[in-house]
Amino acid sequence: MRTFLVSCISLYQKFISPLYHPCCRYYPTCSNYAREAITRHGICKGLILSLLRILKCNPLFSGGIDPVPDKLTIFRSNKADG
Repeated sequence: MRTFLVSCISLYQKFISPLYHPCCRYYPTCSNYAREAITRHGICKGLILSLLRILKCNPLFSGGIDPVPDKLTIFRSNKADG
């Protein structure tokens, strides 16, 4: 199932995404983020991370560099643990 989802994302990137101008506010793009999240964390956690990322990809958020986290966290803190 994981391979199927990653293949669907790859097909989207190859055939559908080029039809539209680049509009993702983040790096890596939301589709690359989803592919990496599903590959690294499995289907359930990867889809949760992907959904949260897609919900943030709008003008209310500033965007920028947002890599896939090592652990599933909904709220990230910029403070150093200590």
